[in-house]
Amino acid sequence: MFLSELNRRDWLKSLGLGASAAALGAVGLAPRDAAADFVTQKDKTTGKLLDGSQAVPCKLGEGGVVRPSAVVPTISETDVLVVGGGPAGCVAAISAARAGAKTTLVERYGHFGGLATGGLVVHILGHWTKEGDKKVQATQGIGEEMMKRLEDLPQGIVNREFGRNPTLDAEAYKYLLVEMITEANIEVFLHSWAIDAIIDDEPSPETGNPVVRGVVIQTKLGPKAILAKQVIDATGDGDVFVPAGAAHTQRMYNIGLPYRIGNLDRAKPEKGGKRARFLGDVTPVPGVRWVNMTGPSLDGVDVKVLSELELKHRKQIWKQVQETRSTPGYEDVYLMETAPQIGVRVTRVIEGVATLKLDEARAGKKFDDCVGIGGAWHGDHIGWQIPFGALVPKNVENILTAGRSISGEPLMSDVIRVIPNCWVSGHAAGAAAAVAVQDGTLARAVSIPKVRALLKEQKAYLGE
Repeated sequence: MFLSELNRRDWLKSLGLGASAAALGAVGLAPRDAAADFVTQKDKTTGKLLDGSQAVPCKLGEGGVVRPSAVVPTISETDVLVVGGGPAGCVAAISAARAGAKTTLVERYGHFGGLATGGLVVHILGHWTKEGDKKVQATQGIGEEMMKRLEDLPQGIVNREFGRNPTLDAEAYKYLLVEMITEANIEVFLHSWAIDAIIDDEPSPETGNPVVRGVVIQTKLGPKAILAKQVIDATGDGDVFVPAGAAHTQRMYNIGLPYRIGNLDRAKPEKGGKRARFLGDVTPVPGVRWVNMTGPSLDGVDVKVLSELELKHRKQIWKQVQETRSTPGYEDVYLMETAPQIGVRVTRVIEGVATLKLDEARAGKKFDDCVGIGGAWHGDHIGWQIPFGALVPKNVENILTAGRSISGEPLMSDVIRVIPNCWVSGHAAGAAAAVAVQDGTLARAVSIPKVRALLKEQKAYLGE
């Protein structure tokens, strides 16, 4: 039978959807929403014809490629603009929105969670500290709320016992973040890359520094502007504070590519036989494990480096899985997924008003502007205070950063960048931005007592 001769019922039957199609309709999802139905898609418009005259392409001249000037359309005006929807950015946006600020969140991928989801860095470590002879959970507030809500989801998180480092499921966390972000009525722009900062014509009269007023994002419809009273750069790579002119350091660090393998529950290793390698660690899904990768220490913002590593890492992963499969008893193991987002750990770090140092953190240095407590990988040392100044660039106004890019010496990178500590710095940034908007102050001049009071209201842990 030719396609033109098929009626809707016959076509659905050919797909085995005859009975299920009615069920789809019953829950509000029409069959045509779930499949491409050539027979019934006769009501589609032909679209809008564009003659190309609106294009403003770059020009190749004697001096190189030149981008012509053009007015960038503004698509949103907001109180707090968070750029980067990873662990730090999501918590920052939720905190600001819950405090009453109109909040907008921009993310380059089609999902939230950053490396915790797209990067398959699903192991949650860094939220325990040691106080005397007992462990204390330093990550509270919105980060702890996320872990509790993951417990309520099927196969959302595992190993949530006291003192342990749990592992979450990337898909469950993606879903939870959608729930929490929509609950907070946050405006969202996915599939949008921050490509430039918007700076006020006049410098700050208080400091003489440039003042950030928004961000330009790149979309499929071209560049668009989002104006904001306060901006939080949670991209991890300084995609906003760098073009804004913030002083920063650029660092090399290990770049890997985690992956997941399945059917471990079917493995039947031989007693006394060869031990399989590359088995990774447990996940909330039975029979599924995630495998981390360290990778070489290189420049995580160099597109040539990233492209080469993507190719090399995927080859390596395939070979590793085949080696595992060649081990007697592990023949059914298979490669479920390689992370769609490469595992860049550290790139650009701001030169902040305050800088975190390892020896001071170990000594328990106190800060008058403490806005969070960071934890240890395995809860084997005391918590360290995060000063608000570590989130504030020295020489640019109305922009904060959160996550792995806060101000810290290289030796602090391994604790600053882990997911729970990103939750904590993100929470602090979101609360501070909201208070700055409410009081009409520069971010660096925000009332620390008010920020701390808001954080405590939102159940953050400040060591008290």
